[in-house]
Amino acid sequence: MRRSEEREQVFKLLFRVEFNPMTDMAEQEELFSVDYSESDDLFINSDEYRLSEADSMKVRMRYERIAEKLPEIDAMINEKAKGWDTSRMAKVELTIIRLAVFEICFDDDIPTGVAINEAIELAKKYGQDSSSSFVNGVLARFA
Repeated sequence: MRRSEEREQVFKLLFRVEFNPMTDMAEQEELFSVDYSESDDLFINSDEYRLSEADSMKVRMRYERIAEKLPEIDAMINEKAKGWDTSRMAKVELTIIRLAVFEICFDDDIPTGVAINEAIELAKKYGQDSSSSFVNGVLARFA
């Protein structure tokens, strides 16, 4: 799996944090793995979305690294995003920003520019029309 595909899958799993208490996320991780690796009924062209067991494990491990730092990441976002608070941000944009901030601040393997560009692409794909500029504006403060 390419890094951008892995990032998108991590985004999808991380997005579930917005709708589930952290105590339920272990179950959500398991459901995510099943949804994307075993079910043929979820997608019209399901082979395209199927994750191997190894890829599923990589996504889950990356998610877990991010999840354990969420309070710290949110505090960093709240400090940098002048006039915005994580509680006021749209869920899609917040999830994308959390992922990118993790990559910028805690993942030495990913250059800052790549993290920002990938976040903008996710915002274009999953967010509203103005999402990419909002995400770019917040992340520019981390660059």
